[in-house]
Amino acid sequence: MKLIAHKNVVLTLRVAAFALVFAGGYLCGSVTEHRADAQMGDLGSELLQKAAGSGGVIGSVAQLGTTISDMEKNVSGLQKNIDTLKKVKAVLGGK
Repeated sequence: MKLIAHKNVVLTLRVAAFALVFAGGYLCGSVTEHRADAQMGDLGSELLQKAAGSGGVIGSVAQLGTTISDMEKNVSGLQKNIDTLKKVKAVLGGK
């Protein structure tokens, strides 16, 4: 009986130690969280372009993603041009 109680105490201490280490790591990780999304933009587009050249279903989907991304860039550029034209028109006195 004493051996079983000793094993239960040891197991409880191990679980508690694991929980404390996990909680401490989680706390330290959440306090010093760093954002990495600024570094991922170029990497994502490079991977997408490599996948687009691979062929098959994955290549087709990657080509579609690349095309949509390019279209989005073009639309953003056009929207900036439209905004500039609206500003010029407003300065010139147009409606």
